[in-house]
Amino acid sequence: MSTIPPVALEVPEVMEALRMSRSKVYDLIRSKKLASFKEGASRRIPVTALHDYVRTKMEEAA
Repeated sequence: MSTIPPVALEVPEVMEALRMSRSKVYDLIRSKKLASFKEGASRRIPVTALHDYVRTKMEEAA
């Protein structure tokens, strides 16, 4: 049986991946720096949005 990698992450998973606090992740979402969507009561962040955010930060740092 193969495991399909996640396409979208929940906020706690993004917090762990970026080593950021919950409030910082929600600040990024509110400021549109990190794309997200709601599914029921949960906020989801597409993995591609996470990659885009990191890529943008790397370009800003260059």
